[in-house]
Amino acid sequence: MSETITELVVSSPVLVYGRIPEKYTGDGEDVSPPLVLSELSSKAKSLAVIMDDLNNPLFGVYNHWVIWNLPPSQMIPEQILPGNLESGAIQGIGYGRHRYRGPKPIFHQTHRYQFNVYVLDCTLNLKDKAKKNDLLKAMAGHILQYGFVIGHYK
Repeated sequence: MSETITELVVSSPVLVYGRIPEKYTGDGEDVSPPLVLSELSSKAKSLAVIMDDLNNPLFGVYNHWVIWNLPPSQMIPEQILPGNLESGAIQGIGYGRHRYRGPKPIFHQTHRYQFNVYVLDCTLNLKDKAKKNDLLKAMAGHILQYGFVIGHYK
């Protein structure tokens, strides 16, 4: 079990001036953006991503995407397909779906979206019905590194 969580530098080549391009939103192709991880621990066994809308006027923070058991890699590719993946990665329920759901603010205000990336010392035994809080509980004590990147969309 992990004791000390170290910083993970997370970026995305598609976030220009922090703006999420339409392609990665509900107004576009609604595909997940690529995420680049710098200084990934050699002890990493899996990755998890939680993407939240930080400015939902009805719910406050609103979860759009949860995925775990991604193979450790310096790049999380764009356009991760819906459902469970051949790699063993599992997408839980975020935004009521088993897939990435991109930004689509309902009141046309600018929202901030945070992509949280967790580097874990294990793979997780969670069913795909799991939601954000289930994932957070399962990761407790197993997080080696954590980092995030924020993009905005209107």
